[in-house]
Amino acid sequence: MPKIVDPAERRQAVADAVLRVAARDGLEHASLRNVAEEAGLAVGSVRHYFAGGPELMIFAMQELARRIDARIRAHAGALLDPATAAGDRPARTEALLAEVLPLDARRREESALWLAFVTAARTRPELRPRAAEMQAGLDDLVRRVLEGTARSGALAPGLDLAVETRRLSALLDGLTLQAVQHPDLVGPDELRTVLRRHLDSLTAPR
Repeated sequence: MPKIVDPAERRQAVADAVLRVAARDGLEHASLRNVAEEAGLAVGSVRHYFAGGPELMIFAMQELARRIDARIRAHAGALLDPATAAGDRPARTEALLAEVLPLDARRREESALWLAFVTAARTRPELRPRAAEMQAGLDDLVRRVLEGTARSGALAPGLDLAVETRRLSALLDGLTLQAVQHPDLVGPDELRTVLRRHLDSLTAPR
């Protein structure tokens, strides 16, 4: 009796293979042939689930975003709950935003992949909507964090939320880029320190 293949599981396995190849060898090496070999499949099998390279890359970007989003959601519920104690908010805020920084091997790999996809989107139009969506997601997360801080009364008075959202989002992007490009110079401790100092600068004096 032939083995029944779950299409969703097979597509997921192929997307995982794309991310492994891209992390190890670079996104430019994530061809259909290389991805098929990584997944232990024939090229024809990959083509059965994806019309071509662009569709496969878009799906892989979605998988990367899903992984990051799942970790963020684990922190977001408690932080964004109005009932969260004021004394817990600074630590929870830092922990939430730290999920998008390359603080360990898994997050370094994801950050490098994210930068690779965003860079590729500059010359690959099919990737631009997903790259823009990922950036918008980060901006929305930062905005919601700052709005929650403002509602709690902990945000320093007179701050422009739109400007501070862009500043904090840009800080996270810049720290990620530097840590991926220069891991020996910008390590986890420094990333946490810079993030903490910036968050402290947004907080109203007690």
